[in-house]
Amino acid sequence: MADMAGDRMLGCLFGGAVGEALGRPVEGMSISEIRAAYGPAGVTGLPGRAEIGEATQLSLLTAQAGVQASIRARAKGIGGAYLGLVQANCLVWLRAQGERMPEQDLLVSGPALRDPAVTARRGAGRTTLAALRMAAERGKPGWPLGRVDEPINDSKGCAGTVRAAPCGFGYPDPGAVFTRGEGTAALTHGHPSGRLPAGTLAVAVSALVHGATLVDALGHAMARLREHEGHEETTAALEKALALARGGPASQAPERLESLGGGFTGPEALAIAVHAALAAEAAGGHPLEIVPRGTLLAVNHSGDSDSTGAICGNLLGARYGSRAVPEHWRAGVEAAGVIAVLAEGSAVEFGPSPPADSYGEPPMDWHSRFYA
Repeated sequence: MADMAGDRMLGCLFGGAVGEALGRPVEGMSISEIRAAYGPAGVTGLPGRAEIGEATQLSLLTAQAGVQASIRARAKGIGGAYLGLVQANCLVWLRAQGERMPEQDLLVSGPALRDPAVTARRGAGRTTLAALRMAAERGKPGWPLGRVDEPINDSKGCAGTVRAAPCGFGYPDPGAVFTRGEGTAALTHGHPSGRLPAGTLAVAVSALVHGATLVDALGHAMARLREHEGHEETTAALEKALALARGGPASQAPERLESLGGGFTGPEALAIAVHAALAAEAAGGHPLEIVPRGTLLAVNHSGDSDSTGAICGNLLGARYGSRAVPEHWRAGVEAAGVIAVLAEGSAVEFGPSPPADSYGEPPMDWHSRFYA
């Protein structure tokens, strides 16, 4: 993928997948337990074949829904289907988890839902499952149930945030990007601290994909965050992360990282990921050194290691592109093929010349590639 924005999208998806895969085996372990199991440096790399979890599964479905929504808007001349398509994709995923639900027209498919790794049961979070069950019971898969103005619950858990990075792949107006990210999280997490970090992450990813530095991207995202009611907890967490990252090499110690929390809430997970990314960058070196350094820092702590690893990987991958994610990590993580398909599809669909027939509409083969 020659286009730089496309390569950054690919890096974002691969970074998130390998970050989650690095953190899954040690999620919830204390740092002393991690060191006892893996050695003084903790986790240092992926096993031969690394499993993805819920974060990557739903992130890939979010990326797929974004492409589907854009194709639909170009074909029909109307928008507004983005969040409904995210929910519908998630409900197909829910059914594949073995959940029983009323019969309804789940009229979505696509490459992500055809990959067994994306629909495999991987210990999905209770809040996400409960919210999706409520949407399934209502029987209107394309109509978002959890919304910003009608919260589905009062959860501030991080699961809404960890799937929001691909919301930054669409057209780059920061207000629209924040709305996509926040709205995607609100499908399952209703508290401002459960959805505002997702909007913030989406804006940062969008800026990175379009060539911003990490510091500038976070500045843009935090400025947008402060415009929203209930932002204070997320803003405070990010300001603390930025201050900690200025502390030099000592700030990379897991014990210092843990001053930001365990990463189980949206603000904490985003703050840990941001700190790890900034600290890794501040230490210098080649991108192929920075990305692994930051991602490993983000998973070696006593908390929600897979979530913080995923978000940090999203940010660093979007900043430096796919080739900064070690090749053996990319080759070893599940769903590598569909990650490449969705990144390329996003780059083409949101690029300057999306596929169009003689009538200016998406051609059938392009439509069927992401819907069938």
